[in-house]
Order: sequence, then structure tokens, then C-alpha cells
Amino acid sequence: MGLRAINKQVIALILIFFAEIFISLSERSMSLDPESGVAGNAISQRLRNEISSYPEVAEPEERIKDFLEKWNIAGASVAITKNERLIYAKGFGYADRGNDIRVTPKHLFRVASVSKLITAVTVMHLKEEGSLELNDQVFGKEGILDGPEFQNIRDPRVRNITIYHLLTHSAGWDKYSGDPVFMPYAIKREMNTPLPLDLETTIRYTLSKRTLDFTPGTRSSYSNLGYAVLGKVIEQVTGMEYESYVISRILNPIGIYDMHLGHAMAEKRYPNEVKYYSNSPYHTTLSSFDYRKKVPRYYGGNNLEVLGAAGAWIASPAELVKLLVHINGKSGKKDILSDSTLHQMTHTKPGIKPIGWVSASYDGIWKRSGTLSGTSALMKKGRDGYSWVMVVNTSTGQGHDFTYRIDDLMTNFIDQVEQWPDHDLFFYSPPRPLFAYTKDGGDIL
Repeated sequence: MGLRAINKQVIALILIFFAEIFISLSERSMSLDPESGVAGNAISQRLRNEISSYPEVAEPEERIKDFLEKWNIAGASVAITKNERLIYAKGFGYADRGNDIRVTPKHLFRVASVSKLITAVTVMHLKEEGSLELNDQVFGKEGILDGPEFQNIRDPRVRNITIYHLLTHSAGWDKYSGDPVFMPYAIKREMNTPLPLDLETTIRYTLSKRTLDFTPGTRSSYSNLGYAVLGKVIEQVTGMEYESYVISRILNPIGIYDMHLGHAMAEKRYPNEVKYYSNSPYHTTLSSFDYRKKVPRYYGGNNLEVLGAAGAWIASPAELVKLLVHINGKSGKKDILSDSTLHQMTHTKPGIKPIGWVSASYDGIWKRSGTLSGTSALMKKGRDGYSWVMVVNTSTGQGHDFTYRIDDLMTNFIDQVEQWPDHDLFFYSPPRPLFAYTKDGGDIL
């Protein structure tokens, strides 16, 4: 090798050494690009745990680690905004215990009933566009779902169900009578159909075999079926598949690129989706796909394909909280819904649940929780400009009540941090190498 070639290699190595130092320093001070310059690049794929590691959060983070240990939770992910800036996004514990894979901001989690907020936002967006009205009839010959497959209606009151009733859980189905999306064997028997069920069969069963528990509009009772039906309404109104419409018309336009409908079976897990676990003594059940098999409830016990618009979305907290800052009624980032629509979603008459949210107080605290075997999630728009999302990948046996524990944990965590950074991780892009060189030690490119 000639002296000139050796000198070039030495120079290349020196430049690479200083480039790596520069990159390391750049990551600490952040590299910011205009959001329009990262189209198609999901927030969750751009972030790493190290970006949210700084002295002010070290001690409060120990409480999160203690929380996971106390409840034997495999992994969790957190994202926090302040005044609509993403100031913190970090994973804890394991995305996959068996393969020793740690949770990072890129990992996707099932968010269960947080999906209902995504569906509600989509319906309200269609309403603002003039594609539907909230008092539109859903079933019957004059309804949106007017196909022959939905005309066998046992209870005539079903024809009075409106989109508003579905959005506010006031369509007439009481949760204590059994939610059809979780009744595969009864429906299989009554409808004389094989497993796995689809949503259409579940709706047909409900219309033809059951009566309403109360007159639509008189009160609310939590209904997964109602929101699953809204997925069908969106498809009928738009002429597109539910997931495709939500992604292309609601999520992508605000820079969300890595949210999807999940699947029930482990083999259909997304490449960056966590694995799910359970500490509940009731974590096994008969499969919703094959009655001859007993399976973990979180992998085949619940049919996510039927749950759909009511509870099947998977997402990272960073992208979920980005949706939140676009529907919070604040002026920093442009909302995708009008102030009057946001007010309508969060202010309903007594006894009627808010639209999309699980609770909405008049002082502006909005919550959307989600619980399904293998996961628990909470999204919260709080006071003092803070909003956050936390998701875990392990059932604790506490059911929905576990989200109250998450709320307490995160409220205390935020209160304990005295100084948050001024940056906005929504705009973060990994620093690019300054130099490149050929594999054979040739000229620097």
C-alpha cells in the first residue's frame, strides 16, 4: 500500500473519530428539522431512550421502575408534552422478555379502548365535513347501514339508534347483559356459523337475536359493540376500509405514521410491537378462533379483528400524545376539530358519557383509558399544560382499576421533576454523519 493511500486512511479515521464526537454532542443538544422535512418518518422511529435521559428525571424514574417491579409488569412506555411540546419519551423494562429486548419509544403497544377516541375523532371529522350528522339513523331501511344483511331486526327500537347514541354509549346495549364482541361461542351457536367470527356476523346476531336493554338516548352503558359498529359506519360513508381512512385522512396529515389496527394472534404481531404478558389467574381461555384450543387470553382469547374500531389500535405513546395535542383545544398546534366540536365531545348532559373520552371534567381534565388482556393504557390531558400517555404490556388482574394507579404514578412523576427541557421532540431528527468512506480505504466521499 502506498504512502498516499495510508495517509488517506489515517485522515479518514481521524475525521470519523471527530465526527462521532460531534454526533454524540449533537444528540445531547438535539438536531431539529422542520416537521415537514420528516414526512413519512414516524416520531417513534426517530427517538431513543437516551434522548430523554438527563439528571432531573433520574430519581423520579426510580418510582416508575419500582412500580413495574411491584406489579410484575414486563414493560412500559411513556410520553409527556408540556404546552404541546414533546418533552419526554422513554421506554422501561422489556418489550420481549424471552429475547432480552428492552422497550424504547419505537415500540408499539395495544392501546385497547383508547381506540374509541380515534374512532370518535374520525366520526366528528366526517361530521364537520358534512358527510354525516350525529342524528343520522344507523339501522333500518332509512339507516346508514341499510344493507339486507342488517334488516332482520328483532327490537323495533333499534331503528331509532343514531350515530350520537353509538358515540355516547347510549344506544341501548347494557354491558351487564354481555358485550357481543366478547361472546364468540354464543354467537357461533345461535348463528350456526364457524369460528372465527367477523364483525358483520356479530352485528347480525345482535340485531336479530337480542332486544335492547333500554331505550336509546335515555342513559349510557359502556358498549364495545357500539364503537365497532361506528367502524362500519365510517366505511359505508367514506367508501374506504376503516383503517385506511383513519390513517390517510386523520393520522398522516398531522404527522402520525406508525399506528395500525393490531391482530389477535402472536404470529401477526408487527415487527416493532411488544409481546404481551399477564399476571392474572384467569389469563387462559378457549380460543376465539378454534373452540378446541385453550390459549392465553391476550393471544387469541379476544378477537381483535371483531373489536376493530372499539379497541384494536396499536401505537407508541409518542404518536398517541401527538394526536392529543391536535385535539386539545389549545392554540400551539392546529387542532383537526373545531372548538365547538371539541366542546360537544366533552360536554354532554348528565347520565350520558362524553364522546370518545372516558371522562371529561369541566375544568379541562380529559382522560381516555384502555384495558385489554395483556395491556393497560391511559391518555390524559391535564392541568398546567401537561398531557401524557402511558402504556404497559402486562395484565395485573386489576382490570380497568389499574389505570387509576397509572394516573397516580404519572401525576406524581411529573410533579417531582423540577425542570423540564425546552426542546420539542416532535421535531427531533437523528443527526446525520458528516463523512463517509469506502470499504476498501479509498477516497473519502
